[in-house]
Amino acid sequence: MTTDTTRRKVLAVLVGGIVLGIGAAVTLAAWNDSEFAKGTFTAGSFDLEGATNGANGTYTDHVDAAGAATLSFTTPLAGNMSPTDVVYAPFWVRLDSATTNDATLVASSASGEDTTGANTAQLSYTVYAIAPGATCDATASGGTLVASGANLDAFTAGSSVALTAGAGTDPGTPVQLCFAVTAAAGLEQGHETTATWSFTATSTP
Repeated sequence: MTTDTTRRKVLAVLVGGIVLGIGAAVTLAAWNDSEFAKGTFTAGSFDLEGATNGANGTYTDHVDAAGAATLSFTTPLAGNMSPTDVVYAPFWVRLDSATTNDATLVASSASGEDTTGANTAQLSYTVYAIAPGATCDATASGGTLVASGANLDAFTAGSSVALTAGAGTDPGTPVQLCFAVTAAAGLEQGHETTATWSFTATSTP
């Protein structure tokens, strides 16, 4: 083996060692690091409640037609109606103290039921939103029309009403709904008619 050949082999080994050494250094220098972040999401609360005995009265949930609040229409007319009579009843709604968002309220349905079906078509109605402390009477037409019907089975939605959420432990500001029911000339004697109205509140961002 010549000296030149031996020298080339030694250089080849040395060069190989240098390459391997550089490769090892690159592997050792590859650092890794991580960061983590998390979020917790808690849903707010939302509840509409109603009262029949005043803006500061006793509020509760009336969640379906079977548990509907019984309105107190003006007496004695409501129990002894004649053609062209008009009777009025107030109903207050508000967002409860745990509700975290404002809302809009709309009338969503109406239905009448008569012992024989005779007078459901002989009673028309309007529902107005008026100030919480206002009197529910003939002056209510100056408020916001929320719903109306040419008879107790008819339903025409009116405007929506803003509901404000409370603060802290306070409930939201009450809104008074004033119901007016008018008897038509064809009202038949001796029939008892029941009407049920539904209202829906939807949370706003």
